[in-house]
This record gives sequence, structure tokens and C-alpha cells, in this order.
Amino acid sequence: MAIQKNFLWGGAIAANQVEGAWDKGGKGPSIMDFYSAVQNGRRIVSPEADPSLYFPNRYGIDFYHNYEEDIALFAEMGFRTLRLSIAWSRIYPNGDDESPNEEGLRFYDRIFDCLASHGITPVVTLSHYETPMNLAVKYGGWRNRALVGFFLRYAKTIFERYRGKVKYYLTFNEINSVLVPFGAYINGAMLLSEEENSLTVRLAALHNMLIASAEAVAAAHAIEPTLRVGCMLIHTPFYPLTSSPEDQLAALEENRFFNFLAGDVQVKGAYPFYAKALLEKRGAHLEISRNDADILRHGRVDFVSFSYYMSSCISAGTPKEGTGNIIAGLPNPTLKASEWGWQIDPAGFRYTLNTLYERYGLPLFVAENGLGARDELRDGKIEDDYRIAYLSAHIREMERAVADGVEVFGYTVWGPIDLISASGGEMSKRYGFIYVDLDDRGAGSGKRIRKKSFDWYRRVIEAGGVVTQERLEETV
Repeated sequence: MAIQKNFLWGGAIAANQVEGAWDKGGKGPSIMDFYSAVQNGRRIVSPEADPSLYFPNRYGIDFYHNYEEDIALFAEMGFRTLRLSIAWSRIYPNGDDESPNEEGLRFYDRIFDCLASHGITPVVTLSHYETPMNLAVKYGGWRNRALVGFFLRYAKTIFERYRGKVKYYLTFNEINSVLVPFGAYINGAMLLSEEENSLTVRLAALHNMLIASAEAVAAAHAIEPTLRVGCMLIHTPFYPLTSSPEDQLAALEENRFFNFLAGDVQVKGAYPFYAKALLEKRGAHLEISRNDADILRHGRVDFVSFSYYMSSCISAGTPKEGTGNIIAGLPNPTLKASEWGWQIDPAGFRYTLNTLYERYGLPLFVAENGLGARDELRDGKIEDDYRIAYLSAHIREMERAVADGVEVFGYTVWGPIDLISASGGEMSKRYGFIYVDLDDRGAGSGKRIRKKSFDWYRRVIEAGGVVTQERLEETV
């Protein structure tokens, strides 16, 4: 079995990491507009806008004013799809507004029209780490049930406005990231002290997001039955560190908690059998009302999308380490890691694709996969063979998963153009096929420069993803 000719090859970006223009066009501030660049090893949330801090997401790479040029570059590579997000606060500046901001709606009209002119299909994420800041400050973020109604009003506005322009939607980006402390702010929009940042609070936020997602799916189908709405999970497979039965069970539990809990609810329409005992073991408790159970059952997604960057290991009784910006685990002694500690595991990508398809039986969409690295501009060129090697290995494993019988209908490389890092707020952690001449403080010309990987990815798409070793030797 080979990858289909209509396969959606492309890239993925997020409004808060590329658009900039944080106070233009009637846009209100989002939570990421108050998330500083890394200082002393951590990002700082400053709702009072401390003038001594630099807030990189406010400026992004100015996609807001350069989208035509950037989309033309994507088209030059042969993109068939672009996964992008809509900035919620560009449509409802405060999140709880009664009516939408027309100027914001017109901006995305122009984006979708531009994509259509290049034959690029949009896949739109409704909420990608960019909740309006007012909802965090005034309502306490996603732990407050009131956000379900605000999100549903926003989602309905989007579905109705862009009917005929957008066919594929994702509700929440990496919805399960709220289960870990790092995700309380960027995903849950909760301003919590370390003492307040408990699993119980994050679980309440997750439940409200799951309800909002289900309500949005049902609304989309009612507005336009042909719309396809998927969930979006961050998936990091946890392997047992050893062959001991205890490590096997520890890995099973960690995978259930982080990788499967949210997806099980969104796909199957109910909390899984293991949820109650697993959550109580971790000190959290969740009551599900009959009404909520009905909402979840009637709001099941049409497909499953996910991000995959790395894998990790688990051992019973051994504290986890920070092997990545979001996910903690133990290093796998058989794998190498990126500069940021993300273990490189192409075979784990095939394993993940098989695991998700076996579990859910729905079409899969790879929403994010990529390598963050420091690129050096020399004589106007970037020789990023390391990125080509990383992506080549992962695409080969995706092809093997398709040959296994897994149904995959799209693959979008994270950050086809350099953008602001979600975790560190830096530009120096670059993912793109296109270099953007900006540094970690936003200084630079903003010029776009094609990297070596730009032409390589163009040839991969042109070849239909037939990335054999012989083909690699021809293209790299």
C-alpha cells in the first residue's frame, strides 16, 4: 500500500507564533502576548506587561503583513495543505464579546482566498495556545465552565463565516498538554502559582475543553454536514525502560494518562474504563454529570491528528526527568537527542501511527513533526542536512506505517518557516525550510531565505513521498 496521490503534504504554523500585529486590526491580547522570552532558564508570565521583559509573540515573524509572500513560498514547495490557526482574540478581542471583530474576520478571508489561489487546502485549528487574555484574568481560564460558551460562540462564528473555504478543522491544539504543569498556562489559560498548579485544577480545565470540543464538533456538523472536525493530541510514546513487568505496567499507566485519556474521550465519546482509578491514584477526582456524558457522546471527532517529535522511557519507582520542554520521562539509552533534549526516534513515529489507528480506527493526520535546530547563515545559504536527515527518516517510517495498513491522509511539517518557539520564545530554535532573518530579540531584516531543505521537501512532495534511499541520494 502506497501513499495516495491526493495526500495532503504541507506545513503547520500557529497564529501566535507567526502573525505579530498583536494590537492591530482590532485584535485583543492573548495569553501568549504576555509570555516573555526565556530569562534565567524559564519563561515568565507577566499580565501587567513588565516593560523590562520582551514578549516575542507580539511580533512573531510579521506573517500578518507578509502572508502573501510566505504562502507563495509554500506554494513554490508544492504544498497541498497549510495547517494554521485563527487567533481567537483577533475575532473576539476579549473572548466574551457579544459580536465578532469584522476586521479580524476579513483578515482570515484574505488568508483563505490567498491559499485557494495557490491550490492549498487549509486545515484550521480553532485554539492553538492563544486564548484571549481577558478570559484568563477575568474568569480564571479553562477551569471556569463559562469558557465553554464563549468558545462555542467563537467556533460557530468561524464555521459559518468560512463555509465553503475551510473543510477541515481541529478544535484544540495538543489538548492533552494541559495535563502537565507546563500546559496550565499556554493551554489552560490559567494564572496559577506553583502551589495552585495541581492535577485536579488542570483536569477540571481539560474536562471543560473536552466539553467545548464536543459542542464545537456537533455545531460544525449542524452548520455544514460535510465539515470534518478532528482532535489534536501531543503524542509521546512511553516505552518501558527495562523488560521488568513493573516497568511495563508503569509505561502502560503513563501512556494511558498522557497519550490516550483525552483522545479516548474525543473519539469514543466517553471517559475510558481506566480513568477513575488512574486519576484517583494520582490524587485527582472528576465527577461527570449525565448532561456532560450526553454532550461528549454526541460530539465525537471525525479524525485524529497529532504532533510527534520524540519518545521517552518510564521505569517504576524512578523519578522522571525533563527530557523535553513539555514531557518528562527517562532518556532512552539507544537513541540520540537534539540540542533541546528531544530524543530522535523515527521508528517511534511508525509505532505511534500504528498504535493510534489500531486504537481509534479513524483516519490520521500528522499535524506536527519537525526538528528544532540552530541554523547558521553562511554566504547567504543554510546547509541544514540535519533537518533533511531527520525528516527523511520520519517520512520513511510514515510510508512503512501506510504499508502496514494505517490510513494517513496528511502530513504537515512543524514550522515550514522559522517562527517563535512556543516553549522558549526564541527564534534561534529554528524548524523551517525558510530562514527568517530575526534574532531572539526580534532584531533583523525579517528577510525570507530558502534553506537547502526547501528544495528537498519540494522534491519529496513532487515524488509523492516516495523517499527511497536512492531517491534521497538524488535529492539531498
